[in-house]
Amino acid sequence: MIILLQKTIKMNNPALLNEQHYINRILLGDSFEILSSFPDDCVDLIFADPPYNLQLNQALWRPNNTKVDAVNDAWDQFDSFAAYDDFTRAWLLAVRRVMKPTATIWVSGTYHNIFRVGSIMQDVGFWILNTVTWFKPNAMPNFRGTRLKNDVEFVIWAKYDERSRYTFHHHLVKQFNDFSAGKQLGSVWHIGATSRAERLKDDAGNKLHSTQKPEELLKRIIVASSNPGDVVLDPFVGSGTTAAVAKQLHRRWIGIEREPRYVAAARERVEQTQPLLPNDPLIAGATREKPKRVPFKLLIEQAYLTVGQTLYLDKPEHEATIIENGQIRANGFVGSIHRVGAQLKQTPSCNGWKHWYFVDDDGQRRQLDDLRNAVRATTKR
Repeated sequence: MIILLQKTIKMNNPALLNEQHYINRILLGDSFEILSSFPDDCVDLIFADPPYNLQLNQALWRPNNTKVDAVNDAWDQFDSFAAYDDFTRAWLLAVRRVMKPTATIWVSGTYHNIFRVGSIMQDVGFWILNTVTWFKPNAMPNFRGTRLKNDVEFVIWAKYDERSRYTFHHHLVKQFNDFSAGKQLGSVWHIGATSRAERLKDDAGNKLHSTQKPEELLKRIIVASSNPGDVVLDPFVGSGTTAAVAKQLHRRWIGIEREPRYVAAARERVEQTQPLLPNDPLIAGATREKPKRVPFKLLIEQAYLTVGQTLYLDKPEHEATIIENGQIRANGFVGSIHRVGAQLKQTPSCNGWKHWYFVDDDGQRRQLDDLRNAVRATTKR
């Protein structure tokens, strides 16, 4: 039975999840019933791969007269678009209640459902951050030749609401950039459909789950938007990809699935999964402490700079004078190295540490960031 929730209600004193009953477990049962037993604000990240409502009306056949193993499972079938929308709204509200205000949610889908899902996500209060286009170079062709090959799926990434803060490891996910190593990761991801090596099979040798997701997809999602030790929830865990990758990446996980055969396979899969070593870059990079904040005035107090000294802006070229209160003066502007830099560059913001230069004892211009790093190094000793 689908329980239609009309609003999100937060308890006054949320409790922690019972570790023994929920954490690091694949739970068998209906997502709505199980989620209703969760306290508020207890989950750090959600990945959801809900039914797509593909509306397949007839069998698909290859040119060699072999039948395509399509998604024709009962759990993907709904009586109408209205019924699917009701289902979508209900599960989105159910997971939103258990999300921490700092949590984010990723929802996967195809052109059949993702636009309806995105609209409902906005209706119930989520704030969409990105829509990832997942390009599958090994996708199944359109055998009938009646439309374009469907070689993409979509993943919506959203935060709790418009003003909420959230985790995003901007620098750590640069390693997943397929086009320019070390550059910012974009929203088009080249990831093949689940490989034969990853694909779970049933006793007859057929694929166990029709929409099993590749581990690479979940790796990017979990690394990007959670920290080691965080709780990752998948309310439609299926073959257990989310739980397995969460375990690899030192996250805690909760998977919910109503089909017993999927639960058994997922539990066995997770049991065989080994966590990465603690010094693996994917783990260490997320746990590395943020550098200590260094006020610009501290550089003057520790004699790295002096009042009256000249600083130089890179582009456009300007000179500034350090004044006694730890601010600078340039071209009629007075303020911090960041504010004055932004005013001179006519930009919304400016990282003054990177764009202002000083002259060292050898007469060489160097970034102010060199002095900030020197202060941090001294502090560590």
